[in-house]
Amino acid sequence: MDPTTPEPRPQHLDVNREKGMTVRWDDGLERFLSVADLRRNSPSADAKQLREQLARNPLTVLPAAKASGPLAIAGVEPVGHYALRIRFTDGHDTGIYSWRYLRALCDSHGKPVGNG
Repeated sequence: MDPTTPEPRPQHLDVNREKGMTVRWDDGLERFLSVADLRRNSPSADAKQLREQLARNPLTVLPAAKASGPLAIAGVEPVGHYALRIRFTDGHDTGIYSWRYLRALCDSHGKPVGNG
C-alpha cells in the first residue's frame, strides 16, 4: 500500500473466535482473515523474527503452544483509534494490528466475502 494514501479505516469487524475475522473497509472491500492467518502474520517482534527464521530455514523448530486444543481468538481490543490487539488462545497477545497492516493482510491473505 502506498504510504501517501490516507489511512484505511475499517467500518465493521465481525469476530468469530474459532474461525477468524471479517473486516469491511471504508472503500467497500470486505475480506475474511482466518485465525491461522492472523496468528501467523502477527506484527509482533517475536512473530516477525520467527517468519524470518522460517524463510531462511523451513525446518526451524516452532515454539510450543501454551494452550491445548485448536487455535482460536481469545479476545480483540482497540488500541486507540488506529489499531487492534488480538489475543490468541496460545497465549500470544503482543501484536498490534494497525489499520494499514490489517488492510495489507486483507489484500494479501484475505478471502472475499459476499460481493467483495
